[in-house]
Order: sequence, then C-alpha cells, then structure tokens
Amino acid sequence: MTVSSCENYLEVQNPSTLSQDAIFSSLAFTESAITGVYNQLPGDDGYGSRISTLFPNGSDDFKMGGDHDPIARGGISHFGVSPGFTDLENPFLQLYRGIERANICIKYIPLSALYTSGTATEQATMRRFYGEALTLRAQFYHELIRNWGDVPAQFEPSADTPDLFLPKTNQDEIYDKLLADLAMAADLVPWRSESGAPTTRVTKGAVKGLRARIALARGGYALRRESGIVERRANYKDFYQIARTEAWEVIQSKQHALNPSYENVFRSLHGNGVTDATYEHVWQVGAFGGNARTDTKLGFGNGPRIAEASTYGRANGLSEAVPTYFYEFDSIGDSRRDVTLAYFQVDTKANNDNKLLTTPLLMREGKFRKYWTSIAGTNQTLGINWPLIRYADVLLMFAEAENELNGPTPEAKAALEEVRKRAFLDDYEDRMPETPSSKEDFFKALVQERYLEFGGEGVRKYDLIRWDLLETRINEVRADLRAMMTGTGRYANVPQYVFYKPTPLLGPRATARQEMLDYNLFGGNVNKVMYEPSTTTTAPDGYTRISWGAAITEAHITGPTRGFASQFKKNHSELLPIYNGVLSQNYRLTQDYGY
Repeated sequence: MTVSSCENYLEVQNPSTLSQDAIFSSLAFTESAITGVYNQLPGDDGYGSRISTLFPNGSDDFKMGGDHDPIARGGISHFGVSPGFTDLENPFLQLYRGIERANICIKYIPLSALYTSGTATEQATMRRFYGEALTLRAQFYHELIRNWGDVPAQFEPSADTPDLFLPKTNQDEIYDKLLADLAMAADLVPWRSESGAPTTRVTKGAVKGLRARIALARGGYALRRESGIVERRANYKDFYQIARTEAWEVIQSKQHALNPSYENVFRSLHGNGVTDATYEHVWQVGAFGGNARTDTKLGFGNGPRIAEASTYGRANGLSEAVPTYFYEFDSIGDSRRDVTLAYFQVDTKANNDNKLLTTPLLMREGKFRKYWTSIAGTNQTLGINWPLIRYADVLLMFAEAENELNGPTPEAKAALEEVRKRAFLDDYEDRMPETPSSKEDFFKALVQERYLEFGGEGVRKYDLIRWDLLETRINEVRADLRAMMTGTGRYANVPQYVFYKPTPLLGPRATARQEMLDYNLFGGNVNKVMYEPSTTTTAPDGYTRISWGAAITEAHITGPTRGFASQFKKNHSELLPIYNGVLSQNYRLTQDYGY
C-alpha cells in the first residue's frame, strides 16, 4: 500500500517498509490499508469533480455549460467528446488504482491469522474490512462500466498477474462477479446500528443498496460491444428479482428512513451543524483535507455562482440546468424545485450580496451551495460530501423492480408515494398526482419521480441509458425547448420576460423556498410570475428585465455546437471513449463503440 494512503494513520513505522503479511497481521495497519481504498473515491478525478459532476451531466436535468468542443468539458454534455480529451484519463486511472488497492486487501485479509484464528472481535473486524474491500471494488467497477462499457477486469493484485496487458471483459461477466462478491459482503458487514460507523463507511445497507443498483444495471439496457447496439438480455428479470430482494431487505431493516426535510438531505452533506438524523444517506463519499486529492469541489464547481467579492467568496458553478427542467416540478407543492435549481447568482458584498435573477439558460445546481458551508474566501475545496446511495433511491429501486416483476402492487405504490409525500410536505393530498394502477403508467410515473428526486446527483443519464430512453428524452427535450421558446402547448403560460429588483441573499439562515419567495419580482412571487404569460417587454421603473422564454433560440435546440445534445448518436454516445494515452499503453485494449 502506498505511503499516501496510510500516512495519517500510522505513527510508528512507515508502511512502505512493511511486508503485506505484516500489514494484514495488525488491525490498525489493515484499517489503514482499507482507508487507502476509500481514498480513491474523492478528489478532483473522483467523486469530488470529474466522476460526480462532469461525466453524468449530459442529460435532461443538467449539463455542463458551453458550446460543443470535442476536447473540452462541453464535449461530454453534447455527446461528442474526443478520445483526446485529457479529463478522460485520470478518473479512469484512479478507478483502477482503487481496484488495485482493493485487490490487495481482498487477497491478504482472508489469509491473515487475525481473520482465521483471532479473537471473536478481531475476526469480526477483519470480516468487516474484507466486506468493505469487496464493496469498494464493486463500486469502482460499476463506475467504469457505466461510463466505458466493457473494460479490462483484474481481480488479483498486479504482482500476481503474469500479463498485465489485459483485453476487455464483457460487462455481464464483470457484473456477475460483482453481484456474487456483494452477496458475500452482505454477510460480512454489519448494519449501521451494529457497527456505529459513519455513513462514509460501508455498512450492510450500502452493500445491499449497491447490489440492487448493479442488478438493475445488469438487467437493463446497455450498449453492447459485440452487437454494436443498445439491448438487454433475455433473462433481465432475474436481476430485477435480485434488486427487489435487496432493496426490500434494506426497507425492512428500518436502519434508514427519509429525512423529513428534502433540503436537509443536502445541507447535511455540508456539515455546518445540519445532520442526517434519519440516515437517509446510506453511503456517501467523505471529503476532507482541503486539497484536490481527498476533498471535493462540490459547491464551487457546481452550485450557484457567487462573486469573489461577496461575503461567501467565489463559486464558479459550471453545471447548468436544462431550461425546461424548471417546469417539470409542481409550481406550488413540490419542495424539490427550489432545492434542486438555483436560478440566481450572488453579487458582491458591496452590493449587499444581492441575488440576481438568471435566465433559464444559466440556472445552476442548487443542492451544493458554498454559502451553506462555513468556508468563505477563495477556497475551492469545501468539505462537501457526495451522496452515493440515498434511502429514497432504495425505495424507488424497490418500486421499479416490484412493478417490473409483479405490477404496481400496494408495496410498490407505497414506496413511490413515500418519496412523493416527502416532496409535497403538507400539500400532498391536494397537489400530489394520483399513483397509476397499470404497469406501464406506473413505470412512467417512476421515471418522472426519479427525474425530480435525483436532479444533479449523477443518476439521471445512467437511468435513461439502462431504460433505453436517452434518445427519446433528448428528442422530447428539444420539442419542449421549442414550445417554451414560442410559448405554446404546455408552455403557453411561460412569460417571455421577467422583471426583478436585486434582493439581498438571505443566506444560510433561510430555506431554499424562503430564498426564492423573497425575490422582488414584478407582479408577485416566483410561483405566480413564472407561470403567467407576460406581454410586457419594457422594464417598469426600478426593475431589471431578464429574458425567460425569450432566452431560448433555435441555436439552443438544433444548433450544431449549442443545440441540446447536439452530437448525440444512438448506439454510440451512450458511452465515453477511452483516453488515447491509456489506449497506447495496452496493445490489447481496443477503442470500440464507433470512436
């Protein structure tokens, strides 16, 4: 194990001078080795930036800002990225570093005397470490597969691998191995309440939640290397059964529950005194250290833009919402809209930290906000954790699998409605849509619910791919953008222009809903103004005009570089290319899927 993965934990002897046998004959050293595996989750090239906010943001919820450029970040959200784009390299390599570190632990922990003949406490601890390593390896491979498809699979340490020039392995084979590993890990790792571990560590709920997620991926659609098309296997329901079983066991365990406040689910990731008392976060990536290797840039690289000379310090906010996403939420009842979407930016302290209304083209992610932390100034690393698995996801995975296997049973409906009711707070009886009773309509409702629940959390694009709905949604969004631009159809009541006065940001003491209702908009609050047509084109005295529906042009719909998902090609764009430099290091590695 490398020095960097262990230096914070070992005080007596440098681990680089120890043999593997010595490391795994000590509980403390073994925990340091496991920490070294966890160490490959955060950072700029992990879930601190690239994997969490760059790769997933090319969907109908969020995308990276900017025109299409094949060797820049906009190339990913426009589905035209080049194998020469440098940001593709390090995340790929970091995931494999995590796999290598996990492989070492997975080999040596079961060989340890502590594992085989230690005290009951020592054996239980080593079993937990073993289960954590298996789960972390599964997470790393799942991330590789959902971004790159078939990849080289190595389940032994490199020192034990005679030929490291590995070809690609079919993703089904890898997933089958991971599902078996996770079934074993579930018996090794305790429940949250039994371990007392924080949700940044793997517990039984995380193992089962990840196994359900991987089972749905295994049973879903995927771009296949051998056929060159997006398809799913004939036995896909076998994997839906796994997902149903695992998700149901988490539900029945009562170890996790929905946080009563949707907003506090995300505030709790920021620290600053807000906790996740119900443990909705089944598993999250911990961020610490204030550096690009172990911390995250959440709240800086995404989230609302904040001027450097503000009270809170600069935040860049590169992830942009798709304009029509605003109108997917119920205009009054759904508390998720103003948490998920930040349609403002923060001015300088000299200007009272005013919130300035943006156009719908410049709305940002709202779940990660620098001003929710206690860190100001020029800091880009803010110690904000990344949510890997939430209990809401467990509920909706169960509802999806149950519906696919048995239709919309009372249990499936209850799981879906539990998520909805939290979003609608006290308005659910009057505002919440009726739960469908047919299998097809229930699936459509679930697709929509996941859209509203997980915006900006790196979920949506991969959901659409495994449902084979990505192309369909791209075409639907283009049609919706045109309707919003012209004020027709369901967008007939969308104003072309909105008028506002700069209003001081209420800041962390206010809820997201209070913040948005506090806007000084001409004609009323946001729940009125944004849903009424406006023929006024000239700003009233004291107000500033912002283009709303009028901000969208044909270039944003079908333009060759600016249009939504402008480079998308079915049976190609569902996966990323492997970086050229990685490809050149392995003569057996191929660049497939039309790249």
